[in-house]
Amino acid sequence: MRNNGYYLVFVLVALLSTCLSGMAASLGGHWTALKDVDNYPHVTELAEFAVTEYNKQSGKNLKLVKLVKGDMQVVAGFNYRFVLEAKDESRSSNYEAVVWEKTWDHFKSLTSFTPLS
Repeated sequence: MRNNGYYLVFVLVALLSTCLSGMAASLGGHWTALKDVDNYPHVTELAEFAVTEYNKQSGKNLKLVKLVKGDMQVVAGFNYRFVLEAKDESRSSNYEAVVWEKTWDHFKSLTSFTPLS
């Protein structure tokens, strides 16, 4: 009878582990496309933040022209990945920017800002 109890606990732990790992995979880690990025004022603010931070770090003077597309990833907070168009004095170019945000801490950080060819 005791062995049946251990077996039942083992089966329940295995099932719970499988369910939780499936939930974790569906909740975090993968990138989810943001439809109509222009309709998200907060996303536009984060794109502006990305350009401003890049300018501070690089000494450039880019201005955000528009958001082309965006994705979001659930991590310890949220990663936002943007393709954006920015303009300097002479021309416009597209860039990929990644911003990490933890809204509960009022924290955001520019993770990368890369020119696209």
